[in-house]
Amino acid sequence: MKRLLINDLVKWKNNPNRKPLILNGARQVGKTWLLQNFGKEEYKSVAYINCERSENLEFVFEDFNVRRIIMAISAVSDVDILPNETLIIVDEIQDYPRALTALKYFCEDAPEYHVAVAGSLLGIMLHSGVSFPVGKVNMLNLYPMNFEEFLMAMGKEQALHALHSGDWKLINALAPMYIDMLRQYYYVGGMPAVVKSYVENYSLMQVREMQKQILFDYSHDFSKHTVSKEIPRINLVWGSIPSQLAKENKKFQYSEIKKGGRASEFELAIQWLVDMGLVYKVQRITEPRLPLNFYAQDNIFKLFILDVGLLGAMMDVRAADVIVNDDIFVEYKGAFTEEFVLTQLVSKDIPAYYYSTNDSQVEIDFVLQDSSKVLPVEVKAEENVRSKSLKAFIDKYPDLKAIRFSMKPYIDQGWMENIPLYAIGVTLLDMNNLSS
Repeated sequence: MKRLLINDLVKWKNNPNRKPLILNGARQVGKTWLLQNFGKEEYKSVAYINCERSENLEFVFEDFNVRRIIMAISAVSDVDILPNETLIIVDEIQDYPRALTALKYFCEDAPEYHVAVAGSLLGIMLHSGVSFPVGKVNMLNLYPMNFEEFLMAMGKEQALHALHSGDWKLINALAPMYIDMLRQYYYVGGMPAVVKSYVENYSLMQVREMQKQILFDYSHDFSKHTVSKEIPRINLVWGSIPSQLAKENKKFQYSEIKKGGRASEFELAIQWLVDMGLVYKVQRITEPRLPLNFYAQDNIFKLFILDVGLLGAMMDVRAADVIVNDDIFVEYKGAFTEEFVLTQLVSKDIPAYYYSTNDSQVEIDFVLQDSSKVLPVEVKAEENVRSKSLKAFIDKYPDLKAIRFSMKPYIDQGWMENIPLYAIGVTLLDMNNLSS
């Protein structure tokens, strides 16, 4: 299966100012596979060690003499390491923080060696006081497979090319196929192992079993990587997210976790889930002005989980409601649709906020920015797109142009562009081009 981040890895390899690379991401999003596949395609050899499984790492990283470390990695991996020809991969780096510190010395003393490390708990490491090689590393983030990658995995590369062509007449003609693919993506999601299984045997039952196993593994991580007093709070926050998203007003409310719940009780648990990469936090802004983060409120936010398929598994949504019926588009108060849009934004490293008035009479689902302007985004789960909030918002800020993602075909109404949900990648590609 192709991951779009491979293009960034190739750019990193060919950059003359390359530094050691950290590939960050939640567990089971495919970091190890991606780095190993990249190494096989782009290098003559790969020297791989796993900090969770390899022995004698105390010897490998007992000091920061890079020449000795390279020799030790060569011995452990049984691979001759050559400058510019071997990719050194250090996996599960969060299990051995000294390996993270060593990257500084690779950058300073041996830049001719290509080093890439993978980590699942980088945010937690930083908050626990681990020394980070600031300015001495490059970083990339890997997320679950987005809808574009899902289309490629399903053998729909030509359909993806059609989306990127911007030919709306062609795209509209292919709409039934795109909608069918979108339904399947809502159920399967983007966890690589789940997608691979689905592509190979199309078993919806096996998809759900694998998703449940991933959720179980994440719960196991809660107890493995945090202090015992926080475990119940983390479980409560994690378990409350589906019901929070199923509300009309999706602002995260502590009282939905438990009666009388307060920020002081759960803020550490929320931060832990964010640091794990399992939860995305979308803050409210008070004004749609650049830079958006200047107007963001840390204490008012929405929470989304990392994958739409896992959300369905947490909600125990039936396959028939997603694949066959229209319930996925009209029920759950748009929970799946907002989750889908947000995860596609995150997959492109596009920061998202949301806007609401103090009386909640006007709410904009997401607010984005490119290099020069603010982009208000409304999300609709079906073809019924009537909304007073978006028009009231644009009337108040007439210098802005809105985007609406819905199941309706593309139309440009001057003050707002309606883009089909399945064509969200077209808009994100345009944003990336404008920002670069």
